[in-house]
Amino acid sequence: MKKYDVIVVGGGHAGIEAACAAANMGCSVGLITMDKHAMGRMSCNPAVGGTAKGHLVREIDALGGMMGKIADRTGIQFRMLNKSKGPAVWSPRCQSDRKLYSEEAFRVVSATPNLEIIESSVTDILTDNNKVLGVVTSDGTQIMSITLVLSAGTFLNGLMHTGLKSTSGGRYGEKPAVGVTQALINLGFEAGRLKTGTPPRLKKDTINWDVLEEQPGDENPKPFSHQTNLSEFPFLPQLSCYITYTDESVHKVLEKGFDRSPMFTGRIKGVGPRYCPSIEDKIVRFADKNKHQLFCEPEGLDSDQIYLNGFSTSLPSEIQLEALHKIKGLEEVEMVRPGYAVEYDFFPPSQVDLTLETKLIEGLYFAGQINGTSGYEEAAAQGIVAGINAALKVQGRPEFVLKRSEAYIGVLIDDLVTKSTYEPYRMFTSRAEHRLLLRQDNADRRLMNYGYQFGLISEKMNNEIVNREKVIVNSIELFNEFKLHARDINSFLESKGSPGIDSAETISKLCKRTELSLKEIIGLNGSEHHPVVKELVADEKAIEQVEIELKYEGYIKRQIEMVNKLERYEGTKIPLTLNYLAMKALSTEGREKLNKIKPRSIGQASRISGVTPSDIAVLLVYLKN
Repeated sequence: MKKYDVIVVGGGHAGIEAACAAANMGCSVGLITMDKHAMGRMSCNPAVGGTAKGHLVREIDALGGMMGKIADRTGIQFRMLNKSKGPAVWSPRCQSDRKLYSEEAFRVVSATPNLEIIESSVTDILTDNNKVLGVVTSDGTQIMSITLVLSAGTFLNGLMHTGLKSTSGGRYGEKPAVGVTQALINLGFEAGRLKTGTPPRLKKDTINWDVLEEQPGDENPKPFSHQTNLSEFPFLPQLSCYITYTDESVHKVLEKGFDRSPMFTGRIKGVGPRYCPSIEDKIVRFADKNKHQLFCEPEGLDSDQIYLNGFSTSLPSEIQLEALHKIKGLEEVEMVRPGYAVEYDFFPPSQVDLTLETKLIEGLYFAGQINGTSGYEEAAAQGIVAGINAALKVQGRPEFVLKRSEAYIGVLIDDLVTKSTYEPYRMFTSRAEHRLLLRQDNADRRLMNYGYQFGLISEKMNNEIVNREKVIVNSIELFNEFKLHARDINSFLESKGSPGIDSAETISKLCKRTELSLKEIIGLNGSEHHPVVKELVADEKAIEQVEIELKYEGYIKRQIEMVNKLERYEGTKIPLTLNYLAMKALSTEGREKLNKIKPRSIGQASRISGVTPSDIAVLLVYLKN
């Protein structure tokens, strides 16, 4: 009988991160997937990153994860979104080659020491005395383990819908996973039903590209991974995406199929994603809009298929095609495959702790869409946290929890556990109250030391970050003192359309002017010869960090003060064994919610919906006594 330290079920983005993290930490790992060649397959959009999601990818990479590296190797267009706004919301995104991404994911997983890929399907979970023991596969084989990470994506009792036609499956052409949901319900878990959707795939050479608006990638693209060799990047030829729009004639055609829409007729019971609705949902919810933006995105360098981003639908295929022919540039388009919705089981995430270990069964972790999230990046972020914690549990080491003030991953997991969700959860920059501290550009400074402690980041890479931090700190200290005189810089300021100065001004203060760059300023009056500045100029990443820290110094200080103020609540720990039901001074709803969530701190307790300020006051008095 086979036995592993960690079993991971599911070879998607969450499963890849969980399995690789645990294996690279020295645990024996069995990764069970129905098809090893579908590893990391992009069920929907062939893209990684985007608003807030790009932050997650950078953080996963800083912890020692795989998504950023795989995306860098297989990206065919890289763009930094929101560059017209402040650095808090700059978000990296790449269009991926769907086929190459999956192949690279399989190569990475296959090459990971201590990790064995098992092609099978799990039908039952073995437990004893509320502790996980292993799994049973579809052929009746028992595989034992100390910990188990479930990351089954959309495959748990998956059901695909196109019009009034429904087919079992978690992804086009792939079977659903049956048995796990019932096994978990038998163990006492609460299950729910969610849905997501995907657009039709179009034949590339039947699109009139000449009339569409081109959207090229960045001229000087930046990789996701801190470890990607810039001299080789990008690794693949870069392609453009193209923009078109629906109009009222398109909407009228789509409305003809509403009586056969599985969403509107009640065939789909699951709740869909609020922030990535289907095209039919958009028409109903935004009836005042006479057009919606669509993106024609290539599926790969050698693929003849185009992904129509923004046109997710489960309407009958003939309605889809008729509507497509009304769209500018798509008048003669051929549909390779119609869009469809997929409905699947999930488990409301109030049932997991901040480590992603379930509260009911010791050693059992949930990661990804099983927790109600939507998106590859959210899944991967949970996967690496679950994998790290599963390995730490096996090794008898302290558990790993990221705070909201430390990472978007911390915000994601805290939101899921504390607020739970009954609709697909998606990450946004607006969800992070400390987002100026949690920028995508400083993910390595925030999190790489954790990855190093877990053995997921090399000593060389960690030393590089430590040395860069010294350069950043020394440079900021110098620029707060080093002054430039009016006689030396006023002509320069005038040339930049910037007001002159009367006497002398520090580099720090001059850098706060939006029209001036730090590189330009330190090139004036000999400051570039200072030893600290020489070190800074030699490190492009350090210059970027120093400039952002100086330009946004006031805002950053205020956010740090807020974090410190809230830290008192976050630092006030609550025993997980506390019996809230016996605390009669709490409100009835407060007792129920606190008992269900079992918060780890007063800070987490204060974010639970239904827990009042007076409940928090009662808890503080109780803990003090």
